[in-house]
Amino acid sequence: QVQLVESGGGLVQPGGSLRLSCAASGSIFSINAMGWYRQAPGQQRELVARITSGSNTNYADFVKGRFTISGDNAKNTVYLQMNSLKPEDTAVYYCNLNGIGSDSYPRLYDYWGQGTQVTVSS
Repeated sequence: QVQLVESGGGLVQPGGSLRLSCAASGSIFSINAMGWYRQAPGQQRELVARITSGSNTNYADFVKGRFTISGDNAKNTVYLQMNSLKPEDTAVYYCNLNGIGSDSYPRLYDYWGQGTQVTVSS
C-alpha cells in the first residue's frame, strides 16, 4: 500500500502565502511523478502542478508565476509553495503520486492523498 500524507493547508488572506507538503510512504517500487490537483465546490478536479522524478515540472496556466513545485526524491516528498494567493485559489488540494506500488505492480497507478483545504479570504 502507498500512503500520501498532506499538510500545510489553512486560511490565508488574499495576497498571502502557504506551503503544502506531501510525504509518500509504504511499498513504493518507483515514482514517475508527483503533483498537486485541486477541486473547488461544484468543480472538477484539475491539475495545479506536477514534477517528474527527473525534476521536470509543469504548471496550470492559472498558477504560473505564483506557485512553485519542488521535490525531495530521498524523502519521497513534494512541496507546493503558493504565493500571491487569490480567493479563486480556494479549494481542496490533493496530492497525487503516479508510480508503481506493491499493490499495482507492474503497472503505473495514480495514488491520492486525503486532501487539504486551502481557503483564501479576507
